[in-house]
Amino acid sequence: MNFDYTDKVKDMRERLLAFMDQHIYPNEARFFEEISANRAKGNAWVPTAIIEELKPKALAAGLWNLFLPRSPRAPQGLSNLEYAPMCEIMGRVPFAAEVFNCSAPDTGNMETLERYASEPLKDEWLEPLLRGEIRSAFLMTEPEVASSDATNIQCRIERDGNEYVINGRKWWSSGAGDPRCAVYIVMGKTNPEAPRHSQQSMIVVPSNAKGISVLRPLTVFGYDDAPHGHMEVLLENVRVPVENLLLGEGRGFEIAQGRLGPGRIHHCMRSIGAAERAMELMCQRLNSRVAFGKPVSAQSVWHERIADARCRIEMARLLTLKAAYMMDTVGNKVAKAEIAMIKVVAPNMACDVIDMAIQAHGGGGVSGDFPLAYAYASQRTLRLADGPDEVHRQSIAKLELARHMALKTEVEMPITRGF
Repeated sequence: MNFDYTDKVKDMRERLLAFMDQHIYPNEARFFEEISANRAKGNAWVPTAIIEELKPKALAAGLWNLFLPRSPRAPQGLSNLEYAPMCEIMGRVPFAAEVFNCSAPDTGNMETLERYASEPLKDEWLEPLLRGEIRSAFLMTEPEVASSDATNIQCRIERDGNEYVINGRKWWSSGAGDPRCAVYIVMGKTNPEAPRHSQQSMIVVPSNAKGISVLRPLTVFGYDDAPHGHMEVLLENVRVPVENLLLGEGRGFEIAQGRLGPGRIHHCMRSIGAAERAMELMCQRLNSRVAFGKPVSAQSVWHERIADARCRIEMARLLTLKAAYMMDTVGNKVAKAEIAMIKVVAPNMACDVIDMAIQAHGGGGVSGDFPLAYAYASQRTLRLADGPDEVHRQSIAKLELARHMALKTEVEMPITRGF
């Protein structure tokens, strides 16, 4: 495996780093100030002006839609391996990915539409998403069932003539609070009597369809994540044309696996960026503070923590690159173990490194004066998003046990000779 950056990626990476220095870091405080001002006026969900100001600059810099490989509609898209260092850099600041039209859940939804939607649906929804004119949400998780097992999903998608009728309650519908959110991709059951993994389907639903109610925003450790938001959504007798169903009835799990693989690894790439920034802030803080007559960085306990953090960041990065390489070369299905492993490793690593950085900052670490508390809340959430740690660990264990069972069978198989 060769993880060297190509000349194209080297050039793009330098342009992205320069863009971050010029436009993202200097406006980080302004982003949160705008949200606070909107909240004080009674509406935290107004899109921030700074994001909209920076998007044309990112487009002009050729730093746009970098996540989508092999799409004629986004020819600038990179392979997973090429995208990894770019996504890591974006992950250093919570809002940065949106500036480059590379933020979740839009990236996953755009990949889903590119892979599985009809050309008319792509024209209607994918094109404006690629242009950054609208945003989207993915409605899968439900409050009344353990959604870590997606076969539990109760939302119904029932055919009635030339329409499907949708009824269900969803939550953690990321992006549904944004007033620019124009379209949902909804997972629900079309046939409860079908085999377990053939009951579910996915369907494209305009967010302004009659019968949709956005009930409330959900908070993460007190953060409402405005103007993006994670919403609870009620769908009551929502009608959409039959043409809006993706692939066909019973194909929901197939689509989910295609969608979640890239989404999971993008989260992990950003997690590494968040951990790297936490490491930098931690070291700067330790070098600048004096306690008990010497720099805090001279205390041996911090040497251990810094060394451990560096080792774990590097290990997570290498596993991410391996998973990305395999996704590019042998496909998501063959790379499922690597994708599951990094989805466990990266958020746990990032949580621990950010926690160390918080400790190094003392009381400031849990305040809003530094980006660490918000980063920790985001990374802790990722241990649940796109499948909890336990589900991924179970998948890894099953694959490992099956591999050794196959080896055992080969060893024990009697040798026969023909005469």
